[in-house]
Amino acid sequence: MPFAPAHRLVLIGGGFSTDTDGLLDDWTLSHARASRPKVCFVPTASGDAPAYVEQFFTAFRPRNCEPSVLSLFRREFDDDALRTFLLSQDVVYVGGGNTANLLAVWRAHGVDRLLGEAYEHGTLLCGISAGANCWAEGSHTDSFGPLTFLPDGLGLLPGSVCPHYTSESGRRASYQEAVATGSLSAGWALEDGTGALFTDGLLTEAVTRTPEAHLHHVRADGNSSVTEQALPCRLLVKAQ
Repeated sequence: MPFAPAHRLVLIGGGFSTDTDGLLDDWTLSHARASRPKVCFVPTASGDAPAYVEQFFTAFRPRNCEPSVLSLFRREFDDDALRTFLLSQDVVYVGGGNTANLLAVWRAHGVDRLLGEAYEHGTLLCGISAGANCWAEGSHTDSFGPLTFLPDGLGLLPGSVCPHYTSESGRRASYQEAVATGSLSAGWALEDGTGALFTDGLLTEAVTRTPEAHLHHVRADGNSSVTEQALPCRLLVKAQ
């Protein structure tokens, strides 16, 4: 029988846009299927902001990888070339911004289907903030202004996701309310500084770049409240 690749997703609570040590991005790339991976940055959620794209290239050009960017607001590929390009990537790294807008634009261009196909073929999918939200069945977001729940996503990761869990005012309480009321299913709340690897939909590794930061699993307890479990995280350190 043909070999079936593992299906892997990484949720990143930081990365090149906020961290100076590069620990979370180095850890993410360590899970790529190639020793010199092709890494495609997808900045759709920011409207393909040029400064964000340049920030990505500044961070990844020195690394042992082949960085590229997929722009959809100034799209260059036809449908066949877009599919070929995305399926050739070892890592697809999705940036932060507006989750609802990201999903709408992806669907207009068929990128949602292509990313699902890439995932099935072993491409590592990852991202920060909106780029973490998009993989789940639902998420906690400020896409519409005030913090709220979004029962929408690609559904590659079961459950829901909440980024910036303790660093943004109101996030924790608002996400817990959404889970307690059933507006969002149980899920994963990332503090800034953490990373979570999922293999075939199951959590297989949790890491942190700071000892104080944690990954949490939040689920309804059946009594109009939630159970919040802080999960052990391996501390990332710079190689000597």
